[in-house]
Parts: sequence; C-alpha cells; structure tokens
Amino acid sequence: MIFKMKPLKMKGEKLRRCTGAQVCGATAGCCIPKAFGPRIIKNISVLMLLLIITQGVAAQTSNPGQYRYTFTVAKDGSGDFKYIQDAIDAMRVYPLAPITLYIRNGVYNEKIELPAGNTDVNFIGENADSTIITFNDYSGRGKLTTFTSFTAKISGNRFYAQNITFANTAGRVGQAVALYVDADKAVFKYCRFLGDQDTIFAAGETARQLFSDCYIEGTTDFIFGPATAVFQRCTIKEKSASYITAASTTPGKKFGFVFLDCKIEAAAEAAKIYLGRPWRAHAKTAFIRCELPHQIIAGGWHNWGNSDNEKTVLYAEYKNTGPGASPGARATWSKQLTDREAAAYTPEHIFAAVNAGLPGEAGWFKQTTLKPFLWPAKQ
Repeated sequence: MIFKMKPLKMKGEKLRRCTGAQVCGATAGCCIPKAFGPRIIKNISVLMLLLIITQGVAAQTSNPGQYRYTFTVAKDGSGDFKYIQDAIDAMRVYPLAPITLYIRNGVYNEKIELPAGNTDVNFIGENADSTIITFNDYSGRGKLTTFTSFTAKISGNRFYAQNITFANTAGRVGQAVALYVDADKAVFKYCRFLGDQDTIFAAGETARQLFSDCYIEGTTDFIFGPATAVFQRCTIKEKSASYITAASTTPGKKFGFVFLDCKIEAAAEAAKIYLGRPWRAHAKTAFIRCELPHQIIAGGWHNWGNSDNEKTVLYAEYKNTGPGASPGARATWSKQLTDREAAAYTPEHIFAAVNAGLPGEAGWFKQTTLKPFLWPAKQ
C-alpha cells in the first residue's frame, strides 16, 4: 500500500512550492529529493503496517481474562456441550493459561482428537468407571490403519487426564487403538484403557508420558510405540496368550517403557505370556518391582523371530515378585539390574529435563493428588 502525501499548510505559513527535482513532504515547508521520495513513503508504509501488527499481537497476549479456560460436557445437556469434540473445537489454541474440561459420567460414543495446538488441556472425569470415551474403529475398516483406528488421539503437550475410561470396542479384529498419545509431558492418572490388540500407542519419538494408578488391558502388543513412558502402580491385564509390550524406542534414548511397582494380571485363557517383544530393533522395556503371574514364560522375552534384535534391545528387570518372576531362567540376552543400575529408574531421572526453559519442564510428573471435580455454575 502506498500513501500519497499532501503538503500541510501551517497557520501563518506560506505554501512553499517544490522544484522539479523535489516532492512534497509531510508539511508545507518540507521538500525532499524525488530520488528519496519513494523510499521514505515505503518506510512510512512499513511502519504503519508494523503498528497494526503490534496492536494485533498486544490484543492476543494482553487481557487473558477475555478467553474461556473452563468447559463442561454432559450427555444430559447440563454442560456447555454434549460431545467432547465440540468442547475441544471451542478451545483456544496455545492458551495463555491451562484449560480444564470437566466431563460428567456418561458413555461418549465418539472419536476425538486433541490437536498439537491445544496445549495445556486437562480432562477431569467424574468417575473412571462411568466416564467413558469409546469407539469401535479398527485397522482394515475401510481405509483405516492402525494409526487412524484410535478412539482418542492426544497431541497437545502438557495434557492431563484423570478418572476417564478410554475404550476401543472393535473386538478381536486386529489392531484397534483406544489411545494414541504423541504429546510430550502427558499425564494419565486413575484412568482405564480397554481394548484388545494395540490398546495404547505411546507415540512421539521424543515424547515423555506418565500413566499413574491406571488399569490397562489388551491381547497382543497392547502397549506399544517409541515414547519414553512410565507406568507407575498400574494394573496390567493380559487377556490372551500373547505379548504385553512392543516398544519401538527411538535409537539413542536411554529409556523406553518402564513399569514401576505394577501388578500384571492374566485372564484364564492367557496360558503363556511374554513381557514384551521388539517392534523395532532398539526397544527398551523394564519391569521394576512388579508382581508377575505364573503365566509369564520362564524366558520372559521374545526376539520377534530375529536373533539380531537380541544384540540391540534392552530388556531389564529388578526385584520382581510373584510366581512369574524367574530371574535365573530369563533369556540370556535380557538383563537383571544391579542395585546401582536400578537406582536410575525413577521418574525424576527418566524424565530428566531436556530443556529447563520449556514450560512445566521441571516437575510436570509430580502431580500426587487428584484434581477436584468442580462443576462450575452454568452461565
């Protein structure tokens, strides 16, 4: 945009006429060389544009109170929305403060996705047994693949979920993901994950995730992916004679899946269970102080039919208990940690700060108490 400027005549001032080699400036007494005129006019235009942009940015970052940070969902219509995805779509992306979504008890039969731009979102369910997000997609249904079969996909960093069930009810039809999470610093507390094959996809090559006091069930490879994920005081139920984990840990990372103080359960039909097999060659999985049922095979681990994987994986255990804990009979290429080595398997060390300047980098995994379910008054 180019602005044409007319000379301004001040009171008591004679209008000065510029020569042929000059153009009028901002005032009647100002003449500038023609050679400089377009450059000056362009600079003024740029300055005006910067002023407009600056005002826009100020409007985005000032007065955060003008945006909503609390939303409610209820199937009976008592909340802001009846569907979770509608609430997500109404949220401001990259919010100036954490956003909380309260979800009342009910079965939410929908496929939801929290995009990467929706950071710092909290899902607070009323009760884990009764606040249920469920769908029934599976790989091979139309054009769906494993990675699009999810019931819920969580990509926004610093996500927190509490007292919610994530379920995929497709049944034993192949890969059918209940939760696909590639967010970094994601926390799931007192949640349930129900499915069969591929229940939880812990995605994101550099993502860190915590599952605390959760219930997870499935059949084959039902906890899989490349993320660094800690499962703390969780109950893990194997429903068939198969594999619990299938890590694909990013090469170069020190930790993959770590199970701390968990209880492994087995259905009656699950006669022989493996702790894990490598989806990719550098898989890392550790079971620390876990209770293992007798159905865990003596060798414990599987190489996925490739002996070369035995040279690159890290499958570790430390002070497991129960009839399935057989350290002396484990695969020779697995590892029993020493006291000194096991000392490094703490959330503080596993989730060590990558960049101390990032939001919530220190202590994001230390939420020890439940967040209250505070249903706000409907406006």
